[in-house]
Amino acid sequence: MPDRSSLTFIIGGARSGKSAHAEILATALPSPWTYIATAQAYDDEMRERIALHRSRRGAGWITVDAPLDLAGALEALPDNLPVLVDCLTLWLTNHMLADHDLELECRRLRDVLSRPRGPWFVVSNEVGQGIVPDNALARRFRDDAGRLNQQVAAIADTVLLMVAGLPLKVK
Repeated sequence: MPDRSSLTFIIGGARSGKSAHAEILATALPSPWTYIATAQAYDDEMRERIALHRSRRGAGWITVDAPLDLAGALEALPDNLPVLVDCLTLWLTNHMLADHDLELECRRLRDVLSRPRGPWFVVSNEVGQGIVPDNALARRFRDDAGRLNQQVAAIADTVLLMVAGLPLKVK
């Protein structure tokens, strides 16, 4: 169980159980819990995914939508409350598609994550274990996500790798 100010980084492949495990960790602590959502509903499938995530969370959750200003959303939160960020790869995608300065945005986010003001749980996708993508945008995403994941893992107090619904402690 994390202490009052800690960063737990939960990473894994698609459908590995990352979000569900992060929710279990957060709800083991006293409510209220803050869920910072980075997804944007551009199509029906994404709307269904968002609805599924929302339906899993019961009373006691406060949802903050932060598809772009994740650092600002984290800075605006009160101290000592459990926070779940889901997820970094969607946040990164949003900035890539908006053609924002990724280096600046990632640096800003890392700065805030390096100073958690409560038990913070951050979810991200592991994207580097598959084949090399066949197009430049997908390769850039894989590379940028891999760099961001490494940087967040380096500052995290705990790193969990989710495999088939099971957490493996990496750090």
